[in-house]
Amino acid sequence: MSWGSELWDQFDNLEKHTQWGIEFVEKYTKFVKERSEIETNYAKQIRNLSKKYQPKKNSREEEESKFTFCQAFLTSLNELNDYAGQHEVIAENLTSQIITELSRYLQELKGERKSHFHDGRKAQQHIESSWKQLESCKRRFERDCKEADRAQQYFERMDADINVTKADVEKARQHAQSRHQMASDSKSDYSSYLQKFNQEQNEHYFTVIPNIFQKLQDMEEKRIDRIGVSMRTFADVDRQVLPIVGKCLDGMTKAAESIEPKTDSKQVVESYKSGFEPPGDVDFEDYGQAMTRTPSDTSLSNSREAKEKPAGKSKGKLWPFIKNKNKPPPAPPASSPPSPSAVPNDPQSPKQHKEPLSHRLNDFMTSKPKLHCLRSLRRGVSGSGPEDFSHLPPEQRRKKLLGKMEDLNKDIQKEMDQRDALTKMKDVYVKNPQMGDPASVDPRLSEIALNIEKLQFEAQKFEVSRCVYCVRVCVCVCVCWSLSSPDGSYTEEQNSETQVKANVNPVLPTSSTPEFDDEFDDEETLPTIGTCKALYPFEGHNEGTISVAEGELLYVIEEDKGDGWTRVRRNEDEEGYVPSSYVEVFLETNAKGAMTYI
Repeated sequence: MSWGSELWDQFDNLEKHTQWGIEFVEKYTKFVKERSEIETNYAKQIRNLSKKYQPKKNSREEEESKFTFCQAFLTSLNELNDYAGQHEVIAENLTSQIITELSRYLQELKGERKSHFHDGRKAQQHIESSWKQLESCKRRFERDCKEADRAQQYFERMDADINVTKADVEKARQHAQSRHQMASDSKSDYSSYLQKFNQEQNEHYFTVIPNIFQKLQDMEEKRIDRIGVSMRTFADVDRQVLPIVGKCLDGMTKAAESIEPKTDSKQVVESYKSGFEPPGDVDFEDYGQAMTRTPSDTSLSNSREAKEKPAGKSKGKLWPFIKNKNKPPPAPPASSPPSPSAVPNDPQSPKQHKEPLSHRLNDFMTSKPKLHCLRSLRRGVSGSGPEDFSHLPPEQRRKKLLGKMEDLNKDIQKEMDQRDALTKMKDVYVKNPQMGDPASVDPRLSEIALNIEKLQFEAQKFEVSRCVYCVRVCVCVCVCWSLSSPDGSYTEEQNSETQVKANVNPVLPTSSTPEFDDEFDDEETLPTIGTCKALYPFEGHNEGTISVAEGELLYVIEEDKGDGWTRVRRNEDEEGYVPSSYVEVFLETNAKGAMTYI
């Protein structure tokens, strides 16, 4: 169906319809523009969300990323970032393929519509003008006919009147003839113009207007087709990114499937394993069995027996990480002192078994630097620790030393690469002075050389610490084998340890580094800060404690730090911890304070 033939008389309605079509294109363009803005904002929010949960550098989150579930989450965040990028692609394609194209097409559509309706109005004005001229010729012909009839009637009256002269009659006759001639001319003009008008009108309604309306119809159909193409493009823009979005989602799924609980459990062990052995069994102390003290069984004799009793170890140490589990029960209140029959040195009391070999091993491994940190952890002391990581357990210290050395080697290599590049640049300047001054590179080369020297010194220091650690482990193993007997027991003779140390000393690197020397030196002898008197007898069955007798006088080398224990010394080789409530302390007035392992 054609607009020209079917809607020949609907010019105004077609004008309104085509205007509405243009407004619809503008409306659809605005819709796509808002969709593009939504995609842009959504992509921005997704990117911000992904960035917000990315692990921060030099933070605990970066260390936690070694777990598989953390790595999977990081992979999901990266895939989500790529997913946001696809929404940005959607926004860009909507803008370039639809919004920009429709905006340009709208301008063309408006211009074409304006041109067609301008031609239509011009044709209408022409036909209306022809119609007016036809009406004018028609009225003129009608007027001339009436004038000719009146002139004819006047002539006939004059010719019938005998009183009128012949000249008047002739004059009336001539006037009637002229009027008839004018009417005849008007009739001819009217007939000619009517024929012309009919021809123009036929051409207007069957040729001009149909052609204009056909162009408008074609324009409208193109507009509708263009809207359809834009709508298909609107869907295709999304469809084009679906494969990549699917890959992003597949990446998230693959990351989730890569989570390995067993691996993460092993990683926890690698991260927090200290290298220490668990503590041995705690011996039963029978405080409920009464004893009968003999007159000679006095505190003094007990004190002498305690002095003559060989020490289990040269320097007792508390087991690491144990707070109150193996500590002796608190001292009885002052109002009810223990009875003489409750002395725990009764022969019928359970005999202390030999210390397990694992204790011997752990006592050797927990040297002075490590005990410092462990006791500080027990007392809640916080700090970054020494730079050689001696405050860490053996396994963690080994990992930290290796990691630190790796970082230092990377830094050294980076500085060397810069030095090589600057050296090549200097050679080029020497060969081609017009390109630059060779002396301008020397300050930077000197700075890099100084940096390399510092980094190499640091690396050497950590290498020595690592070697010391490895040798200490070897010493520990040798001690275990030398102290072990065929039946699985061991002897506490110190000459075995001394012999092992003497055997392994030659493998140590010759270095004057303080850290290396301190690792194998005996602990410093702490100065005494006062004396104390034992109020009650105490048998030190636990790791790092010392047995005392009631009334025994001892030297105080470290006062109670709030954990209920006081460090005392009996002689040069025998010291340990006793409950603070079991002794009465007399500090020296000029004592500077106890040296503690903090």
